[in-house]
Amino acid sequence: MDQTEQQDDDYGYNLFPERNSGKFQKGSIAESLFTFNHKCQVMLQFAMETSPYAKLLLGAMKSSGCAVYKDRHFSCEDCDGTVSGGFDATSSQIVLCQNNIHQQSHMNRVVTHELIHAFDHCRAHVDWFNNFKHLACSEIRAANLSGDCSFHNEVSRFNFGLKKHHQECVRGRALRSILAVRKVSREEAEKVVNEVFDTCFNDHAPFGRIPHDKKDAKFAYRDFENRDRAVPKLVFEGYMMPVKLISRLKGGDTFPRGTPPLYSAMWT
Repeated sequence: MDQTEQQDDDYGYNLFPERNSGKFQKGSIAESLFTFNHKCQVMLQFAMETSPYAKLLLGAMKSSGCAVYKDRHFSCEDCDGTVSGGFDATSSQIVLCQNNIHQQSHMNRVVTHELIHAFDHCRAHVDWFNNFKHLACSEIRAANLSGDCSFHNEVSRFNFGLKKHHQECVRGRALRSILAVRKVSREEAEKVVNEVFDTCFNDHAPFGRIPHDKKDAKFAYRDFENRDRAVPKLVFEGYMMPVKLISRLKGGDTFPRGTPPLYSAMWT
C-alpha cells in the first residue's frame, strides 16, 4: 500500500462514530441509547463472569501482565449496523456495539473475539498499522477460537459443509474483517490471509485447542486453571515480532499504549 492510500485509510473508525465524536448524542436518541447501554453493560458483566471463553482469556491476560478492567477496557457504544464490536489499539479498549448486540450468546462471542485481539496486542509486538500479516493473523485466530465458526453459528447462517468447512469459515470471516478496516483490494487481502493461514490457524494460545463449543471451552478453562502459570510462546514467527511479555503499566493502563490507530472489527 502506498503512502497516499495510507493517508486516505480511516482504519475502520467510520464504523464506530462515537470514537470520532467523543460524545453521545442528546435528546430522545440519547435516551434510547442509554437503554441499549444499560443492557449492554449487564450482558458484558454476565459474559465476564460466566463465559468459559472470556474467563480463560481474562485469566491469560492477567497472567501476562495485562489485567483487564471492565470500566477501563470495555466501552458500549452505538456503531454502524454491519459490525458487532472492535478493538481500538490506541485506547486499549474493546468496543461493544450496543445497538447491534441483543442476545447474551452474541455478546459472549463478541467479547471473546475482541479479547483474542487484546490478548495478541498484549503478548506480541503487533504492528497493526503497517503489517497486514499481523492483522490477518489475529483475525484468523479470533475467528478460529471465538466460536464464530461453530457448527451452531454456521447452521444459523445457513452455511453447510463437511470437508474443511471450519477452515473455510475462518478464512472467510477473517477476510471480511480485514476488508472492513483496510482500504485494500479483495485480491490483496486474500493473498495475505493465505500466506499466514496455516501458521495462525494452528496457533491456539491461550486455549491449547480449538474450543468448538462451550463444553470444549470449559475443558480448556479447567486445564488453564490447573496448569503452571507460565504462558506459552505465540506461533507468530515470521508474521509477528518476537514475543515479549508486557509488564503491568502504572495508572491502571495495563495494555501497551502508543500503538497506531486501528480497528479490528467483528462483523454481525
